[in-house]
Formats: sequence, structure tokens, C-alpha cells
Amino acid sequence: MGRKKTQRKRSVVKGALAGLAGGIAGAGAKLVVEAILPPGVPGEIPAPVALVEKAAGHPLKGTEREAARQAVHWVFGALAGAAYGAAVELLPEASTWRGAAFGLALNRFTHSRLLPRMGLEAPVGEQSTQKKQSEWVTHAAYGLVTEAVRRGVRRGLE
Repeated sequence: MGRKKTQRKRSVVKGALAGLAGGIAGAGAKLVVEAILPPGVPGEIPAPVALVEKAAGHPLKGTEREAARQAVHWVFGALAGAAYGAAVELLPEASTWRGAAFGLALNRFTHSRLLPRMGLEAPVGEQSTQKKQSEWVTHAAYGLVTEAVRRGVRRGLE
């Protein structure tokens, strides 16, 4: 006989907390994959750094650039994961492909739409093939890890 799946009570707060944990883990996984398949080209200002420079109104120097890149990466990853976790509570099919669909959708939204419109990245048609491939792969990894951790943490929050 197959296992009977029990229906748990939905909780957007618990989902968001589980997604937050998943998003942090996913952000870490994305960095690991980026070390193997870098998204940028030498000399290019990463979008997180450009965002902070735009907000600050001046260019960042040396270690400030790396601190800005890391801060935006981890905070965005955590918050996107929290939103994802809350969404899965309301719409379980949002976890399609074990989170890979979420990662790819996040990539499409950020790197094809939001960042180019903000002037922080070139339009997708002008981005290098290397950059596009790296972003697809690293965002899929982010989504997979985010979902795996979210699912485990959410079970533990029962």
C-alpha cells in the first residue's frame, strides 16, 4: 500500500520562515555554482554593486564593493526564499520541479526584466551567452536548494 499523505494546516508565517532558511541556503549554493560558472566578465560591475552605488550616489571602493555584493546577494536570496515559502503555503504547485521553476522564474524576473529596466544590467539580448547560461544554472541551483531546505524546515515547524 502507498503512504497516505496527510494534509497539514497552512501557515503563511511558517512557510515564510521555512522559505527564509531555504533562501539563505540557496544563496550559498548559488555562490558555490558561480565559483564554477562565473556570471560576469572581468571589469563588469555586478548588479548588486551597481544598485548600492546608485543608492549611495557615488562609486564604492575596494572592500566596500565586495561587502555590497555579498549583502545584496544574501539579503535578496533570503527575502526571495521567504516570499517563495509563503507562496508555496498558499499555492503548493509553486514548488514545481522541486524549486527549479522558482529559481528560473526569479532569474527571468531579475535579469531579463527588473535589472535592465533599472539600468543595472544590459538588456538580455545584449548579455553574453556565458552570463545568461551562468544565471540560468545558478538560479536553478538556488531554487533546488531553497526548496529542499524549505521543505525540511517546514516539516520541522509542525
